[in-house]
This record gives sequence, structure tokens and C-alpha cells, in this order.
Amino acid sequence: MSSLDAFAAAKLAELEARNLRRRLVVTDRRENVRATRNGRELISFCCNDYLNLSQHPRVKKAAIEAIETYGTGSGASRLVTGNHPLFAVLEARLTKLKQAEDCVIFGSGYLANLGIVPALVGPGDVIIADELSHSCLLMGTKLSGAEAHIFRHNDLAHLAELLAAHRGKARHCLILTDGVFSMDGDLAPVHEMAALAKSHDAWLMTDDAHGIGVVGEGRGSSFVTGVKADVPLQMGTLSKAIGSYGGYLCASKAVVDLIRTRARTLIYSTGLPPASVAAAIAALDVIEENPDYAALPVKKAALFARELNLPAPESPIVPLVIGEAEATLKASALLEAEGYLVTGIRPPTVPAGTARLRFTFTAEHKDEDILRLAGLVRESILPKQAAE
Repeated sequence: MSSLDAFAAAKLAELEARNLRRRLVVTDRRENVRATRNGRELISFCCNDYLNLSQHPRVKKAAIEAIETYGTGSGASRLVTGNHPLFAVLEARLTKLKQAEDCVIFGSGYLANLGIVPALVGPGDVIIADELSHSCLLMGTKLSGAEAHIFRHNDLAHLAELLAAHRGKARHCLILTDGVFSMDGDLAPVHEMAALAKSHDAWLMTDDAHGIGVVGEGRGSSFVTGVKADVPLQMGTLSKAIGSYGGYLCASKAVVDLIRTRARTLIYSTGLPPASVAAAIAALDVIEENPDYAALPVKKAALFARELNLPAPESPIVPLVIGEAEATLKASALLEAEGYLVTGIRPPTVPAGTARLRFTFTAEHKDEDILRLAGLVRESILPKQAAE
């Protein structure tokens, strides 16, 4: 065995012993909420396709027509040969939805954050980020070379303290947070954060991957009060409620032009395939035409939470913290045996000791399936937690 293989095998064994090894499982997902795994049909409560638009006839039709018109790929980086006409349409639609001046599309949300953050700040600047910010925001922070500080989750007083201590020493300051936190489902207090940022001449950037389409009447976390928060950098993805693929940044024209010119993950990555762009445009049509439908995922999550006396959810995401990885995997396996697919989330995705079942709700989930799932959790999982 080579030293490389020996290293990999030892790391895998260590992860296996701690119940932290990950495996990809073949899962056939062709219907809105149903998935086939290991020959069994399951009802999935772990998918981020909150509006089931990846399966919507209009969205699929738009993707097929785009392939027939433009082919399957973009051909190159958008700045070279890859900017097919659909990009301009989608960017204009997102600009309007987010009440911004301009928009730029990336190959994915992760690529977006790895490119945006280092393009805006660097050595001599400071970044202040929520401790539960998505991995790609924190990795973008590391790549930037800026001085970094972490504030306690959604703790405005701690954020204000860090701004007072560090903003004055830095050339520029960037504040980073998720708009909807992917593992906890709660929302950032973006209105209050925007006010703090403005008072310190700092730039607030929100990752709205799990907000667009399902909160703020579909506009996302900056719009939950009905009035847009003063967030100059609204980033998000097209792969959750939008049902397609890709990432975006909505901002001022000057900022977007700078990103197009300097963001390495845009400059050096092939553009999105035409089908993905067309699908996102069609999905936005569905969302804008059906606001009541877009509100369903949060309502479905609320039904589940009420049955278990959990706090009212702010998004389609409801976490049930189990604690240790082994117990979480057992709880997930129990639900799978009963016909439900609910993936256990383990460190490092979540902090040590907070492994959890992450339930996600979609517009097409049936109430009777939600109620049965809640009953299983109440009768078979919560008692075990209490006993431990």
C-alpha cells in the first residue's frame, strides 16, 4: 500500500470509528417528494427542492427547449464564449425580484462566495461573520486574507462589540451571514444588522440560498417584514426552491461590474449550461404567479412543529438536535425503516455534540404524511432522547 493510500485508509478508519464517515447512496428521485433507495420507495423529508420545481412541467419544458436551441453546455467561461442570451434574461429577473441594480450569475453558490468575498476585501480589511455562516462564506473569508472575527449566532450585541473594536483599524469591513441558516432554519436579523453595518460604514452580505422562493413572499430573507432591508450584497443560489442550479449576487451596478471583472470563480469557470438558466427563469415565473404556493413549505413545517411542541419555524427547515452522531444515525435508520428519508447531519457540518435530524418541508408534502412522521418522532425518537 502506498503512503497516500495508507493515509487515506487511516483517516477513513478514524472517521468510521466516530460515526463520521460519509457515503454516497444511489437515490432515484423522479417524483415531487418520493425517492427510491435500495429498492424501497421513501417519502423524502431531506430535500432542499422546497417548491418541487425541479419536477415542474413548465420548468422541465423550458430546460428541454433551451437544450434544443443552445445545446448542452456553455462552451467556456462567460467572459470568453459562454454568455448565451438567457443569462441576461435571468440576471434581469433576479435584479427585479431582489430590488437591486444588477445581478451576476455564478456556476454554483459555493463558487459565488469563494469568488465574491476575496474580490471585495483583502489584507488590511476586516470580515466579521456569524459563527453559523455557511462553509463557503467562511472559506471565502480564508481566501481573502482579510482579518477575520466571528460573532455569536445572531447576537447583535456581540456584532456591535466587534465592530466597535475592529472597524476603525481596517480599510474596509464586510459582515457575513446566512439569511436563512441551513442547519437551524432560523433567520438572521437582517434589518438590525443592516442598521449596524451602516452606522460603522461596513458592507453587509447575506447568503440567501434557503430564503429565495419561500420567505419574504418569495423574495428572500431581506424582505420578511414586507420592506426590503438595506442589504447591499444579496447572494443566493438557484438550486433549492428555484429547482435548478447556480449561484448569484444582486448588488449595485458598480459592485456587479467589479465582480464580473475580478471574481476568479466567475472568470475561470465555464458558464452554466443553458438548460439550468432556462429552468431558473421558468421557476421564477411559477413563484411570482403563485404566491400562495410559495408560502406552503413554511406552513407544512409549522404543522410538523406544532405536533411536536417545537418552536414555530421561520423557514421550511426544522432541526431536531439528537446530540451524538451514533444516536442520530440510528434515528435516521428508524425513520427509513418506516418509509421516510431523513438524513442525519453530523459534524463538521454542525458543531460537535449537536448532530441532528434535519427535516425539510416542501409544497407537495401531504399533511397526512407529515402527521404520521411527527407521530413516529414523538413515539420512537423523543423518548429515547429523554432517557439519555
